Amino acid sequence: MENTFWIGFFWSLFATIVTSAGIYTIRKFADWGKNNTTYFICFAVGVLISSSFLHIIPKSFSMNPQAPKYLLGGFFGLYMFNRFLTAFVCEKDPEKLDYNIGLITILGIGLHSFIDGFIYSVSFTVSIFTGFLATTGMVLHEFPEGIITYLVLIKSGFSERSSFLMSFLAAALTTPLGMLVSYPLISRINQSKLGALLALSGGALIYVGATHLLPKAEEEHKKFSLIVLATGILVAIVIILSKT
Repeated sequence: MENTFWIGFFWSLFATIVTSAGIYTIRKFADWGKNNTTYFICFAVGVLISSSFLHIIPKSFSMNPQAPKYLLGGFFGLYMFNRFLTAFVCEKDPEKLDYNIGLITILGIGLHSFIDGFIYSVSFTVSIFTGFLATTGMVLHEFPEGIITYLVLIKSGFSERSSFLMSFLAAALTTPLGMLVSYPLISRINQSKLGALLALSGGALIYVGATHLLPKAEEEHKKFSLIVLATGILVAIVIILSKT
């Protein structure tokens, strides 16, 4: 258990670094960041969805016969959570965002990143291989998440310095915090409950990939986006096949 803690904690810290890199990039190299964000999203989607369907979900089913119910709960639970947050901003004009909208948005992103930390704990407690598959996609989506958080705050009227600091606190530091809070609880539960949590995580990962990230990638019709998406899928398949 001690080894899985340090591995999970390392990956959660790495996610913090990647998110911070996204924030730094969009602040210092705005044009490059905007031009390539779609490619990071596409690759992350390919890895997240493929690893969820081909490994994480079957693994959870083998650990708990009730896992399909938890899978559905994970998907729609995160959907309802996001619907609750966007309800505050859906009637607003995106071009007239104010401080309140920015604060609500980073609250949502902060909670989302905190939940990401839970996924790190669950997946690595199941096995190092499961943790690696889940967190590879998670880490890849942290880069564009950092960019999005910073841009929302800028559009909400915050200064560059405030946007940088708030993005770092909300989108980056919350992931290792979520991992540290959840690990002592998750590491003590039995196999069946761990399978249920893994199914919840799988549902959440599919939601993030299919309904949150993929539509963002499709907003911009980048020339090589489909190739990058297919590469992400292929990478996940190769990793899984090499293990079996």
